[in-house]
Amino acid sequence: MLTTPPLSLYVHLPWCVRKCPYCDFNSHEGRGPLPFDAYVDALLADLDFDLPLVWGRTIHSVFFGGGTPSLFPPEFIDRFLQGASSRLRFAPGCEITLETNPGTAEHGRFELYRAAGVNRLSFGIQTFDDETLKRLGRIHDSGEADAAVKLAQDAGFENFNLDLMYALPGQTLAMAERDLERAFALRPTHISHYQLTLEPNTVFAARPPRDIPDDDASWDMQEHCQAMLAEAGYGQYEVSAYARPGRQCLHNVNYWQYGDYLGIGAGAHGKITLGAEQDILRRWKIKHPTRYLAAAGHAEAIGGDDRIAPARRPFEYMLNALRLVDGFSLEAFEARTGLVRATIAPALEQASAQGWLSVEGDRVRPTELGRRFTNDVIELFLDEATPAARPHEVAGYTVD
Repeated sequence: MLTTPPLSLYVHLPWCVRKCPYCDFNSHEGRGPLPFDAYVDALLADLDFDLPLVWGRTIHSVFFGGGTPSLFPPEFIDRFLQGASSRLRFAPGCEITLETNPGTAEHGRFELYRAAGVNRLSFGIQTFDDETLKRLGRIHDSGEADAAVKLAQDAGFENFNLDLMYALPGQTLAMAERDLERAFALRPTHISHYQLTLEPNTVFAARPPRDIPDDDASWDMQEHCQAMLAEAGYGQYEVSAYARPGRQCLHNVNYWQYGDYLGIGAGAHGKITLGAEQDILRRWKIKHPTRYLAAAGHAEAIGGDDRIAPARRPFEYMLNALRLVDGFSLEAFEARTGLVRATIAPALEQASAQGWLSVEGDRVRPTELGRRFTNDVIELFLDEATPAARPHEVAGYTVD
């Protein structure tokens, strides 16, 4: 039997100042005044349309992703949260994260975001090297990054994430070290540290920089930086996520544990367990902001609905759960997929024989070797009728 998991709310705010050459998210450069009021109206109408899927359930986390959500002035974030909390029950202490770009941080805004209910920030720093920031198309420099974080701290935010990338064009091991040292000095509770990848349909994919570090250099950076993070007190709990004790991103953990989430906004994806029907629904919204604004609250705003057949669930579950350092329990697999553990026994045995997974009692964990070959491990759970897919094509969410 499928058991209803925790429920999160993902809100997509699609505009940014400038599209970065490596970005493959649904983001659009803002041209002229942005329709803040109209977009909040659309979000609430979108939420109203999806509410019948989640009647009576509690929201445990909210994540504003983008785009650059901090382009939205605090009063519009406040209006949305007021409207959402009047429609849905928010858990006490609900984690509410807002992604912010240091180049859009203004004095006084952080106090108002906090007053609106935001209690966690995620800063898109990427690197503290000014020349590399220019090559990445970022609109801020390292000084603005430092200043933005300190403004947030002055406003009372002590729970925040810094996004950092490595294996950047022209980056050396020493440069990657300096990025982490600068990050540690700001005392974040969470660091997302991930490798630059050339995603299809991006400028970098069409015209790759010539001086991207090779695989060996990238691996050296990853190993060295992981050791630095551990020494500084940041425990790795997911492939690219490190946190102080008790400061893991609850919203992201719900994704990785195959939890449920409503997705509202242009291009947003959601996953909902329908207990009465013993089914899992993935729903996504149309991508273009103009079309979304016109259609929100109506069936025309739905880009697609996909019922996840039982044969596809093991692959989807592993695509998420095997990103976690602590893996998953077989009991959780059964509850979140509605399948008995025997369904995945042959694949578990094969992965264990390869040294990729450790199975101890009810617990399944990726080994250090398995974390290096995550895609190979996940493919063992792929049903022959299920086409291979990249993680975000299946999951459709934004994370720190």
